[in-house]
Amino acid sequence: MTKEKLFLLAVFLLLAPLLTGGIMSINPATEEEELILIPAVKERNTGRKINEQIRRHFELPVDPLMQKRVEEIGEKLAAGTDRKDIVYRFAVLDNEKDDYYNAFAAPGGYIYIFRDLVEAMETDDSLAAVLAHEMGHVEARHSVKRMQGNAGVTLLMLLAGQMQTERGTYAAANRAIGQLMSAYSRHDERQADELSVKYMRLAGFDPNGAVAALETLRSLRKKAPRMRYRFYKSHPYLSERISYLKKFVRGYTDFDSYINLVPEKDGL
Repeated sequence: MTKEKLFLLAVFLLLAPLLTGGIMSINPATEEEELILIPAVKERNTGRKINEQIRRHFELPVDPLMQKRVEEIGEKLAAGTDRKDIVYRFAVLDNEKDDYYNAFAAPGGYIYIFRDLVEAMETDDSLAAVLAHEMGHVEARHSVKRMQGNAGVTLLMLLAGQMQTERGTYAAANRAIGQLMSAYSRHDERQADELSVKYMRLAGFDPNGAVAALETLRSLRKKAPRMRYRFYKSHPYLSERISYLKKFVRGYTDFDSYINLVPEKDGL
């Protein structure tokens, strides 16, 4: 038997018990039926390994008062989330070599925001919007679904018995970090935005902070020629998102926002 056939057989033997078991579940956050290839315990374990790697990549610690502010806001938001199998953890990251106006989430409830972005968010409502948006990605299992789709490498490493060694685990974590920092689809961004507004309201934050946060990021983007700007790489479609959020939060939109709205049939 050729190596290719052996590999395909291994994939089949790995996935068959999962698929034939009919592992379908309703996500309480999105109310959508999902195929679960990576269960919650695997999601949490993967997030823990990724967290170890992330903390090796970026400078720590940061200002303890800044960390405390982020944790307090994050904990208020977490109290109203839908997935009870997730315990959220929040960390402020720093990189003195570059400006990072970014935030991202790892599977299992690990939420990261860079110091530069915390400083750019002038109000707690805007900062809550950024954190809640990333929590929305976790609640909707967006990063996990992306890893499930990469059956050639990441899925096997997450589910197979090959992950017994620390070396293999960290290699998978490094690849996962790259996925977490890359672009989400328009659908995923909209879904995370909608969930962020929901969790902000439940926690007592003004959902208009979500609009303000994106407007701040758009302003930073305009200054891109004079500074290194990274947030846009993982969070595109700012004008579209601002337009949609104005309508979603306020029930109406202005003309400038209206022209940036994309029809539903275009993939939003």
